[in-house]
Amino acid sequence: MPKQIVRHAPYLRRYARALTGSQGEGDDLVRLAMERMLEGVIRLDDSIPLRTGLYRALHQVWDGRDSAAQDRSSVDQRLQTMAPDRRAALLLVGVEGFTSGEAAQVLNISPDELERRLSGAEADIDEQLATDVLIVEDEPIIGLDLTRLVRELGHRVTGVAATKDEAVDLARQSAPGLVLADIRLADGSSGIDAATQILREFDIPVIFITAFPEHLLTGERPEPAFLITKPFREEAVKAIIAQALFFHSPKDARQIA
Repeated sequence: MPKQIVRHAPYLRRYARALTGSQGEGDDLVRLAMERMLEGVIRLDDSIPLRTGLYRALHQVWDGRDSAAQDRSSVDQRLQTMAPDRRAALLLVGVEGFTSGEAAQVLNISPDELERRLSGAEADIDEQLATDVLIVEDEPIIGLDLTRLVRELGHRVTGVAATKDEAVDLARQSAPGLVLADIRLADGSSGIDAATQILREFDIPVIFITAFPEHLLTGERPEPAFLITKPFREEAVKAIIAQALFFHSPKDARQIA
């Protein structure tokens, strides 16, 4: 496969994992898209940029799947109702950084329809259930920024931990409904190790934050489903939190007023 296509694979995985809520399903989606391009079943559109075309190819596979199967994980147990097409629009613009016009090309819809989907996604986020969020971040300024963003979304911040041990202790004290964890912490400990220990005791979604996303998007080992890249954009944090909570019904949740 051409190198110019392969170099986009990690970011296609990031997008597909967030879209499906699962590393396995997301990586499967990317693999199928790549295979169908190699077989000639899906052809890239030469009239649009390569990156846009690759994401469109991914969506051709995604759109061909049973929509009921796409969101089968505990759908009946969730009050969140963000439709797949709205979530896709939100992720393309908020996380992947496509312009509205480019995202419309990926989804093969009109710019007006793209804007309607984005507006719908914003409304869905406003209707989402709020939860308690534990932030694991050793840089105080970034910790404050994440705290502000989380609170602006209507969630509660239970604390900001700078080390693995502090994160585990805070989780035991507050039983959060979501964890935002940096990968590298001040004392040399790992946010992944902290999350792994927390997940032994709590069934909650975890979003990882890293300056080196490609290291966690290889598809060769167990890796995060939800990933935010440093330096992060507010839109990306908002979109990924929405996805993580969509795929997981938080404990002790309340509707955002």
